[in-house]
Formats: sequence, structure tokens, C-alpha cells
Amino acid sequence: MDGRKLVAPIVITVLMVAVLAAYLFIWGIMPIPILLKIGLLLVCIGLIGVSAYNLCERIEEIRSGEEDDLSKY
Repeated sequence: MDGRKLVAPIVITVLMVAVLAAYLFIWGIMPIPILLKIGLLLVCIGLIGVSAYNLCERIEEIRSGEEDDLSKY
């Protein structure tokens, strides 16, 4: 397995999680209604979870040799 193929998905996921974490911090300290704050925080946490799951799935695809998903269709 070539480790260079894993770099792009990992870097993009780390950047996306960093942006979402920044949103979490900003919304956490902003004076907005508590229900809106909770909703926004839950959405961000959900997106972080989905990003991590997607990264795991992509790593499995690369390791199994299914690099081109379009070849299935």
C-alpha cells in the first residue's frame, strides 16, 4: 500500500474538523439563545463524526484497492 494516497483524505479531514471546531468555539462563546446554541453545537459535532466515519471508510477503500469508485458503475 502506498501511504501517499492516504495523505489527501487525512489532510482534508483534519482541516474540516479544525474549521468545525472553530465554529464550535465561536458559537460556544457567542451570546445567542441557548436552544440555538445547543442546536448549532449538535450539528457541528454530528458533522465531525460523519467526517471521521467517512475518513475511516475511505482508508478502508484505499487499503482494499478500490481506489476508483466510479469503476463500479
